[in-house]
Amino acid sequence: MGLLDRLSGLLGLRKKEVHVLCLGLDNSGKTTIINKLKPSNAQSQDIVPTIGFSIEKFKSSSLSFTVFDMSGQGRYRNLWEHYYKEGQAIIFVIDSSDRLRMVVAKEELDTLLNHPDIKHRRIPILFFANKMDLRDSVTSVKVSQLLCLENIKDKPWHICASDAIKGEGLQEGVDWLQEKTIQSDPGCEDLKR
Repeated sequence: MGLLDRLSGLLGLRKKEVHVLCLGLDNSGKTTIINKLKPSNAQSQDIVPTIGFSIEKFKSSSLSFTVFDMSGQGRYRNLWEHYYKEGQAIIFVIDSSDRLRMVVAKEELDTLLNHPDIKHRRIPILFFANKMDLRDSVTSVKVSQLLCLENIKDKPWHICASDAIKGEGLQEGVDWLQEKTIQSDPGCEDLKR
């Protein structure tokens, strides 16, 4: 750690780091969303399916996010639970054009919400109803209904319509997540002002 890092830490100027789990079925756009949230000079040109998981970082105005991009392929979903304890926020990505797999997405969400490491925590969950640019996509309101999000009473949650390729809807989601993460962390008292 350099002198400037130490000094900024002592003065409370260093951005608080938040561990975020990015979950959702395969091909929902998780990696594309995370890639688009990184600075343009750090973005990858070619997005490939995530095998296992990858770790990415990006910053907002007052937080530094470390995102665990978890593979959504069926054979890797059992890995998700190994990261629940460290997660301070969740991004759950849904392919809003894939109505057939919406039931599977709901099952995975229900499994997540009922896991002992998540169930009793007030962890903020940001939903991206992604691929809104596709002809067969349903609205974020419809995605919310299909996933029964109104039944989530013990955690702050928000859903954003998004088009990860164009970056539409992403900043709204990150702004909400930043606000809720700061509110849910007593160590961020100075950031609330």
